[in-house]
Amino acid sequence: QVQLVESGGGLVQAGGSLRLSCTASGRTFSSYAMGWFRQAPGKEREFVAVIKWSILDTYYADSVKGRFTVSRDNAGNTVYLQMNSLKPEDTAVYYCATAPKVARSPTEYDYWGQGTQVTVSS
Repeated sequence: QVQLVESGGGLVQAGGSLRLSCTASGRTFSSYAMGWFRQAPGKEREFVAVIKWSILDTYYADSVKGRFTVSRDNAGNTVYLQMNSLKPEDTAVYYCATAPKVARSPTEYDYWGQGTQVTVSS
């Protein structure tokens, strides 16, 4: 059974940093894409970042480019989202998910974690 478990969320002041982790099990994830999404209250779930294979194959939403960095461990079963220079508009529940290929649409992802809350105060 595929399971994704996020951790690392919390409350931080604007300008601060957080690192989210997503630990996956139940599949050989090194051959899949692993993405991060977020959903703020009253808004649709939106793409944040995705990584596949190596650190060179990463993509970011324009809203986080230059501030967030996605990476994964060598085994390919843990993915990280380093978030720097956080802004109040980054406040959301952050989810990790896995897909057969790199994609920005949440409909392309077949397994999801339970989410972790990130709150950025002004």
